[in-house]
Amino acid sequence: GQLNVLLAEAGVPYDIVEELEEINDDFDETDVCLVIGANDTVNSAAEDDPNSEIAGMPVLRVWKANQVIVMKRSLAAGYAGVDNPVFLKDNTDMLLGDAKDTCEKLAAGCKALS
Repeated sequence: GQLNVLLAEAGVPYDIVEELEEINDDFDETDVCLVIGANDTVNSAAEDDPNSEIAGMPVLRVWKANQVIVMKRSLAAGYAGVDNPVFLKDNTDMLLGDAKDTCEKLAAGCKALS
């Protein structure tokens, strides 16, 4: 849907994009998951809290990765206005600030190592 449009606009080839149902089972075998600017789509309350406003909403189970790094401008709730417990999990680190700038710095740092 909307995310596929954003990925296409960013030049991500469609043939490497996996659907939620295809990728969710892989997170428990994932070393590091980098979440950029997402909130509601990676909110564990959708599955863990039957009283949540987003209960039952399909989400990416990023919290099952060994390490989660979330890039966001702030800790503010997403569009649904629901706090995200993933941000507080022991395996999650928050990298607050402008995600584009942060990604560029991370990429430069990785290139410098190689």
